[in-house]
Amino acid sequence: MSTIQVQDDQGVRVIRFNRPDKRNALDLDMYRQLTEYLMQGESDNDIRAFLITGEGHCFTSGNDVGDFLKNNDLGANHPAVRFLYCLLELKKPLVAAVSGAAVGIGTTLLLHCDLVYADETARFQLPFVNLALVPEAGASMLLPELVGYQKAAELLLLGESFGADDALCMRLLNDVVPMDELQAFALAKAHKLAEQPPEALGITRQLMRPHKHRVQHQMHLELEAFSERLKSDEAKNRFAAFLGKSR
Repeated sequence: MSTIQVQDDQGVRVIRFNRPDKRNALDLDMYRQLTEYLMQGESDNDIRAFLITGEGHCFTSGNDVGDFLKNNDLGANHPAVRFLYCLLELKKPLVAAVSGAAVGIGTTLLLHCDLVYADETARFQLPFVNLALVPEAGASMLLPELVGYQKAAELLLLGESFGADDALCMRLLNDVVPMDELQAFALAKAHKLAEQPPEALGITRQLMRPHKHRVQHQMHLELEAFSERLKSDEAKNRFAAFLGKSR
């Protein structure tokens, strides 16, 4: 069984996290697949938009901690690093449909999506500091710009979970829809994007993202700090406690 499922549907590439027994936690192989499928779709003229979602009423519980700790050299070729920069460089629109847990990367990747929809079961969390780490995916810049410094500080420094209604109020989402309608609703929006004139759509997206190089620089700073934190005694103690609870 593939841990990343892909289906092309009338101009939309649907990418689905498919590891429900692990709450769709992302391991390095999943990151490799995600980047590959996104890059393939970027070069395929028949693909006009992407939709990313999760199997089993769960978006993703974040990184597979055990796998990540065994592969903690965050150089340019690390699969997670390549995925993060791929998100930043996408030229085609990205839609997300979120049900259940969206932890860590499950929330930060949404900051790079054009449209985000969730159902009432969605729960978001940014527990980086809780694990003695720092944010990634440019979240330390993008989140304060989106929700304001104080709210971003609450989300990043306390690392508490929050629901779909709060996420909507903070403008992390476009809409909250019933659980049994979420997938069809998000796919319909992705189809509408796929039907738009692609050049005009692409140029408009570029114009709406004038600070891409600033975000890229911030991602680089985050990854440097993240790599150092992974090797710290503080993080090792937190991860040991986390893994002990999860067994």
